[in-house]
Amino acid sequence: MINRKIEQIIAKRMFSGKAIVLIGARQIGKTTSILHLLKNYGDVLILDGDDSFVRDLLNTPSTEEIRNIIGNQKIIFIDEVQRIENIGLTAKIIVDKFKDVQLILSGSSSFEIKNNLSESLTGRKWEYQMFPVSWSEFESTEGYVKALQQLEIRLIYGMYPEIITHPSEEKERLKQLIDSYLYKDLLAFAKIKKPVILGNLLKALALQMGNEVSYSELANLLQIDKSTVKSYIDILEKGFIIFTLNGFSRNLRNELKFGKKIYFWDNGVRNTIINNFNHLAIREDKGMLWENFIISERLKRNNYENPFARSYFWRTTTQQEIDYVEEDGDKISAYEIKWNENAKFKKPSSFTESYKTDIKLIHSKNFRDFLM
Repeated sequence: MINRKIEQIIAKRMFSGKAIVLIGARQIGKTTSILHLLKNYGDVLILDGDDSFVRDLLNTPSTEEIRNIIGNQKIIFIDEVQRIENIGLTAKIIVDKFKDVQLILSGSSSFEIKNNLSESLTGRKWEYQMFPVSWSEFESTEGYVKALQQLEIRLIYGMYPEIITHPSEEKERLKQLIDSYLYKDLLAFAKIKKPVILGNLLKALALQMGNEVSYSELANLLQIDKSTVKSYIDILEKGFIIFTLNGFSRNLRNELKFGKKIYFWDNGVRNTIINNFNHLAIREDKGMLWENFIISERLKRNNYENPFARSYFWRTTTQQEIDYVEEDGDKISAYEIKWNENAKFKKPSSFTESYKTDIKLIHSKNFRDFLM
């Protein structure tokens, strides 16, 4: 059992008068974590949206029908809520009419969940996003030594729970994960009519991971229009496959204000898309993997512990660049990310002088402080 931080976060919100909504990709441990947490609360009503009977039961029940469904239970956990039509209205009735009942909702698609729940549960929910296992969670479970021994493995195969707990089966399980979730569920949820284009876009993004992206260049490469590229990237973000960093700009004239970089939430997913599981020592993309790992892990950490921090990259028209910039209130921090602790990099004086901050090097020997 991998210790997940989301359990502590949710535990603090139990019986606070609002529904608890947990979203995230499939197979990251949402259901396992919630069930593990609820062991401390006695009897719980558990309903699965994958069950057609449950879907019909919760579609448009009256208040009295909901009362019969709940019975004497004080906690209701509804999983895969994106499959239940009108779940937003049903959830609203439970929260408004049954004040002593704690409702927990979980799902794998932000498309339907946000559409069906956002309006109905405005002001009535605590919403959280869960991610693949974070480095902090991994180290707290495996221990300091074993975790560091697996660092290079994690850069290749990623941090999905099933991948971590089944060594020597990583490639097969990652392929199943990609085939079942990415190329089936995601395509179905988003009603994508051209899956080949989405696959080609994913490969293009994987190969230029961490580089500044141009929607126009991607459109030309894939021979599609720019609006389709933008739409598909939005789908991949809502499907918890990728995330975007925007350019940081406050004072300087030559800062690129509208640039975007795209990263993957999980290295294993990215490497599966390009079918490259070679050892780190012989990879030309080692730097890209390390940068993606560090930034995605930092965002996981911030999401759980410091959700008000904002993340960016920085670049100027003269090609000065900083890998990662973080804004936390009035504090601005900057980081260069290199695998080698002896890597040389030039600190842009225009940035350090303008924003009154130093630029720190994050490497394979000191990264724990940045992620823990």
